[in-house]
Amino acid sequence: MSKRALITGITGQDGSYLTELLLSKGYEVFGVVRRSSTESYERIEHLRDRIQLIQADLLDQYSLIKALETAQPDEVYNLAAQSFVPTSWSQAVLTGEFTALGVTKVLEAVRAVDPKIRFYQASSSEMYGKVLEVPQREETPFYPRSPYGVAKVYGHFITVNYRESYNLFAVSGILFNHESPRRGLEFVTRKVTDGVAKIKLGLANELRMGNLDAKRDWGFAGDYVEAMWLMLQQDAPDDYVVATGETHTVQELVEVAFERAGLDWQKYVVIDPRFIRPAEVDLLIGDPAKAKAKLGWTPKTSFKELVHMMVDSDLARLEARK
Repeated sequence: MSKRALITGITGQDGSYLTELLLSKGYEVFGVVRRSSTESYERIEHLRDRIQLIQADLLDQYSLIKALETAQPDEVYNLAAQSFVPTSWSQAVLTGEFTALGVTKVLEAVRAVDPKIRFYQASSSEMYGKVLEVPQREETPFYPRSPYGVAKVYGHFITVNYRESYNLFAVSGILFNHESPRRGLEFVTRKVTDGVAKIKLGLANELRMGNLDAKRDWGFAGDYVEAMWLMLQQDAPDDYVVATGETHTVQELVEVAFERAGLDWQKYVVIDPRFIRPAEVDLLIGDPAKAKAKLGWTPKTSFKELVHMMVDSDLARLEARK
């Protein structure tokens, strides 16, 4: 009998790649979507006839219970959140409700409907914030530097708490930055590759950026969703850092992207103070040793391959529009 999975945040970048992975493994996939006057299903449009969507909301406990009763999943992947860090300053309370308390509501629903369901929580490298150790491991203390990071720490520890208190199979994946052509345009990697494509095609003449010295550990989202799935196939629940173990500056990202399009980045990039965060996270680099040893997981896509893939995709998308 095929396994069943329920994904919150199915319309997002990770949700779409995870859906593809689970379908390839023969799963029945259900996705939670929020009621909205404008549906945004572009990332899963090519999968719509192979999945079932259920209307529910992380802020509505009863709707989550109904979703679980409808889907009867073996596995739940909680990927939904207010996930854009800058927005977490302007909408701090909403971020806390979705990204922190929303996790508790899903866990409560699992407990009420079927405590045997295996639960995956999307934790984040933003929890490390002002890093207390380099590279960051599962045991590195958290020091979040944004309302989003703080909310993710709550979500992480409530998952640990339910695992230990109620014996749930509940795990957290501490994912470092993971990108793809499906990344939202507001995120720095996609902002850069989309900007490069627009400049190349004569649709823009500059790219406004914030802190070029910030360092991140960037991987490919398509690789990272496999780690999520692997965590729920283990004999015992545990938490894992998912990262490449390499760090690159925003400036390197800019250089590789412009180079792919045959352009000199210094002619087009303008530093704009509006894009500097109130409290910056300067250096994030993960140590994926545990995921490699216990899950057998390693990233397959290099930084350069990732940036090239994204630039090529944005060029193709904008050319098609022209």
